[in-house]
Amino acid sequence: MSAALSIDMVKDQASRLTFRNQAFINGKYVPAASGKTFDCVNPATGKSITQIAEGDKEDVDRAVKAARAAFDKGSWSRMAPTARKKILMKFAELIEKHTTELALLETMDMGKPIRDSSRIDIPLAAQAIGWYAEAIDKIYDEIAPTGREAVSLIRREPVGVVAAVVPWNFPLLMASWKIGPALATGNSMVVKPAEQSPLTVIRIAELAAEAGLPEGVFNVVPGFGETAGQALGRHMDVDCVTFTGSTEVGKFFLRYAGESNMKQVSLECGGKSPNIIMADAPDLDAAATAAAWGIFFNQGEVCNAGSRLIVEESVKDQVLEKVMAVGKKLVPGDPLDPKTGMGAIVDKTQMERVLGYIDAGKKEGARLAMGGNRVKTESGGYYVEPTVFDKVDNKMKIAQEEIFGPVLSTITFKTPEEAVKIGNDTIYGLAAAIWTKDITKAFKVSDALRAGVVWVNCFDNGHISSPFGGFKQSGFGRDKSLHAMDKYSQLKATWIHIGA
Repeated sequence: MSAALSIDMVKDQASRLTFRNQAFINGKYVPAASGKTFDCVNPATGKSITQIAEGDKEDVDRAVKAARAAFDKGSWSRMAPTARKKILMKFAELIEKHTTELALLETMDMGKPIRDSSRIDIPLAAQAIGWYAEAIDKIYDEIAPTGREAVSLIRREPVGVVAAVVPWNFPLLMASWKIGPALATGNSMVVKPAEQSPLTVIRIAELAAEAGLPEGVFNVVPGFGETAGQALGRHMDVDCVTFTGSTEVGKFFLRYAGESNMKQVSLECGGKSPNIIMADAPDLDAAATAAAWGIFFNQGEVCNAGSRLIVEESVKDQVLEKVMAVGKKLVPGDPLDPKTGMGAIVDKTQMERVLGYIDAGKKEGARLAMGGNRVKTESGGYYVEPTVFDKVDNKMKIAQEEIFGPVLSTITFKTPEEAVKIGNDTIYGLAAAIWTKDITKAFKVSDALRAGVVWVNCFDNGHISSPFGGFKQSGFGRDKSLHAMDKYSQLKATWIHIGA
């Protein structure tokens, strides 16, 4: 969506939207079996924009039954790879074709700026599904190096019924990281979007059907985590759960799997990513600018946000001044305004959580250097200004717990070894960054950091071809890249004895 568009033009487009707000089961939109609904609230105004079907155990049962029937029938799971590729490519094309509509839904549902929804989230979601479509007929099976008396075929087969429980911060993009590889490997799916932001995932179900996915292969059940989410986690006919969200909820899915059918589980959970800036960074201004965007982008509601700025003591003041200069320009504004760089927090609960952490930081003795307040209260929306703390001790609550908001903790170090020690002093291990022009130092520090992704002289860079996931309590399993296909498939060895 062009920045040349005025807010009035965008709001006119938004006013003409229609909302798909039901579950999508076995190729059709249907109400929740209970008839219950819940409010879908626009974070920019605090007002409901539609009512969403409140799926629960009965709806999950219906969706899983449809997914299992489709899988066993083989209409997708045994379809020729080239045919499956063609349909997934069409699916990606339809998402791209509906970029404006989907971006508007994403922004009104989640609160992120329309310029990000239209330029980042929706295009990258289409790219992800198209990328996995292209991979379908390029993945080969194996033959083991046996003696001449036998042939051992090693094949990857789809795992079966995949339940994807996706987060609210990048509703369609992170769903696409799971939908793409799960469908590409021949599985059937039940997707539960986050109750805070279900609109785009519900909408693309219709696009999947239009692209040619057989009935029952792709199902969507909106609802709450404690009901619909738990029902998927405990379902005896779900073969795999893939989850992105908090570490706390991720542990629930491990418990659900153990107490049910030992289903396969992959988790991408929380983070407290260290962004380490050395005094010899090649460009301190660039590093500081990246640090600012690394915590304020998407209102700080990013699992790998660089929420801990770990900066060498001798350049701390210089770096912090630049970070705050960038932050001061990011005035929270109406997400539908193409000029807005920072939107609203997803809901009132999350806003209050963020403000609670800001209060905790002040009480523990950190210095509030910038921000710290709720703003735009007259809008009725949930806005928090960019916030920077200085003089943070890594043992403080704001340095140890995931805030999921625009709150930066600044911590100093004197040696690379101290920087690594601080960086690793967390239960999380999702991502990290190191800024230095010394290649030896960069390699040694990146090697020592316990994180699934480490950036050198950049922050939050990546591509669908490069894996994403964490160490420690940030979870296990990888999204993105060919490695993501591993968790939606299982190895079968077929040993054929052919004699001497």
